[in-house]
Amino acid sequence: MNNLQEQLIALGGVFQAAVLVDRIARTGQASEAHIGCMLGSLLVVDPKDTLEVFGGDDLNLRDGYRALASALERDPGSLQREPLRYALSMLGLERQLNKRGDLLETIGNRLPQIQSQAEHFGLVHDNVIASSGALYQDTLSTLRQRIQVHGDMRFLQQASNASKIRALLLAGIRAARLWRQLGGHRWQLVFSRRKLLNELYGMMRSAD
Repeated sequence: MNNLQEQLIALGGVFQAAVLVDRIARTGQASEAHIGCMLGSLLVVDPKDTLEVFGGDDLNLRDGYRALASALERDPGSLQREPLRYALSMLGLERQLNKRGDLLETIGNRLPQIQSQAEHFGLVHDNVIASSGALYQDTLSTLRQRIQVHGDMRFLQQASNASKIRALLLAGIRAARLWRQLGGHRWQLVFSRRKLLNELYGMMRSAD
């Protein structure tokens, strides 16, 4: 696996989180397997490669790949506007987080507790989702930039959905951090669109 593919897997994780946030906000539902994949990515400490962060394959990142492809293609017909807005916001928030050692320390200190809960209850248990959501609220929600989530208020006002959305945003920002650590930067999305798309199309074919 080359470095560009590793970057695209991480970026696919950002967009996958964004798609799931949008889906929960609009319909109140999202696949447990997809949510579990993203929550699990928060708890992988020493992966041998980027795929291992997301469970060893990219089956649960397909929707993220599609949303990323539509953003890079810039086709108004297929563009997923809200997921794109959430993904770009997560990339921006990760850059702010990177300057805040205190918040990074809090996240680092609390993830092992979430890991123990996940081992005890399972990744998509309400307790694990609530703890991950609370960690987002106590850290990233305190930054100046906020992510405004739009959707159906009936679903957004349910505490369990609000926790899922916050937990997914935390996982998306973890993926954004990984992307940047792999050498990804926002200029690529502007100046290397064709190169990224060609690589992404190949990855999407092998994921189907």
